[in-house]
Amino acid sequence: MKHIHLNLKRFDIGKKYGGVNPSSDIRLWSKDIIEKTEERLKELKENYDVEFSMYFPEIHLFNSIEARKYDDVVVSIGCQGVYELDSSVGGNFGAFTSQRTANSMKQVGVDSVIIGHLEERIGLKNILTKAESNNISSVNIILNERIKRACEAGLKVLYCIGETSEEKERWKEVLKNQLEIGLLDVDMDKVLIAYEPVWAIGPGKTPPSSDEIKEVVDYIKSIKPQLEVLYGGGLKKDNAKDLSNIKSLDGGLIALTCFSGDIGFYPDQYIEIIENYLCKEN
Repeated sequence: MKHIHLNLKRFDIGKKYGGVNPSSDIRLWSKDIIEKTEERLKELKENYDVEFSMYFPEIHLFNSIEARKYDDVVVSIGCQGVYELDSSVGGNFGAFTSQRTANSMKQVGVDSVIIGHLEERIGLKNILTKAESNNISSVNIILNERIKRACEAGLKVLYCIGETSEEKERWKEVLKNQLEIGLLDVDMDKVLIAYEPVWAIGPGKTPPSSDEIKEVVDYIKSIKPQLEVLYGGGLKKDNAKDLSNIKSLDGGLIALTCFSGDIGFYPDQYIEIIENYLCKEN
C-alpha cells in the first residue's frame, strides 16, 4: 500500500495576516478542501492500493470531518500533534488548559496524528535552549510520550524524523536515536515514518537525490523493518514521478502545492501531485 499524507500546517492564515490562504471565508476553508478532492481521491482508491490522510489545524477538524461523504473510507482526518499527558479513568479528568490531548482528538473523531514534524522539534529545542539544557535527547523522549498517548487513544501516528544541516554528516546516528528513543515501547502497528531532510527544506535549498532518499529509507527499514516509510521532505509535482520509482518508499507527505507566484495550497494542484505519483503513464 502507498500512503499520501497532507499536512496543512497553518495554511488557513489569510494573506492579510501574512499567511498564504486565498480563501475569502476562513470558516469554509477545510470544507472546501474536502469537497474539491474527495471524489477524485475515491476514484484513485478504486484503482490503486493507497491511503489518504489530511492533517488539519484543530479549529478546522469538525468542518473537515463533517464535509466527508465517505468518512475515513476515502480520506482520514488527522490533527497536528498531541500533548504528552492525557485524561484517564480514575486519573486526571482533563486539567490541560491550552493543550490538545489524544483523548480529546479521538473524541472529536480524528483518525490519526502527525508527531515529530520538524517544526514541532524546533519548538521543543527552543524550549530546551531557553532552559539552558543541552540534552537534545529530551526532544525524542517527549515525542515518545506523545506517540504513546496517541496510540493509547486509538490514533494512528505519522512519526517524522530527520537531520539538520549541522547533523548531516552523522545522519545515521541522528535517525537511529530518533527511531529508538521516539518509538520505545510503542505499538509499531499504529506507526508510519516520514523522513524529513531538514537541511533540504525551504526556499533555495537543494533537495536530496532519489539515490540519497533510497539510502535513507533502506537504512530506516534496516533498523525498523516492520515500518513503512514516506518521504516527508515534500511530495511535489516536479519530484512525484522520480519518487514513485523508489521501490522501498511507501509514499509521501504533501504541504504547499505552489512555491512561486501566488504561493499556497490549492486542491487541484494537490490532486495533480497525487496523480503524478500514482499514475506513471501520465
